[in-house]
Order: sequence, then C-alpha cells, then structure tokens
Amino acid sequence: MKDLLTLSEVSTFLKVPKSTIYKLARERRLPGHKVGKHWRFVREEIEAWVQNAGGESVMVGAGPQPAARDRFSLN
Repeated sequence: MKDLLTLSEVSTFLKVPKSTIYKLARERRLPGHKVGKHWRFVREEIEAWVQNAGGESVMVGAGPQPAARDRFSLN
C-alpha cells in the first residue's frame, strides 16, 4: 500500500500554509485525491511533484524568464 499523507502532513512537508495546499489541490496543480470532504496525497506523487518543480509553476529565485528580461531591456 502506498503511503498516504493528510493535508496537514503535506503542509508540513512542503513548509507552506494549509490554505496554499488547498488552493493548489483544488486547481489540480498539486497531485491529490479528495475522499469525501478530506484531501489525501500519495507521498511518492508529492515527492515527484517537488522534483519536477511543481510542474508549470515557477520556482522563486530561479531567475528571470526570457520574456521578462526582454521587456526591461534598454536596447
């Protein structure tokens, strides 16, 4: 059986507020499964999500995106 995490455990693991976990899961940006009115998360899916930098979301400190760099160019 796969290791299931609660919303609180994912919040602690990722070191982000519970409200952020709710929002990301609701928007299907974070892999999760709704069981009744409770969210459950498979540890391996969360770890893979972290390794992939959260899919399409941009990591803080990853540097400017090319379009942003061009927009502020003085050339």
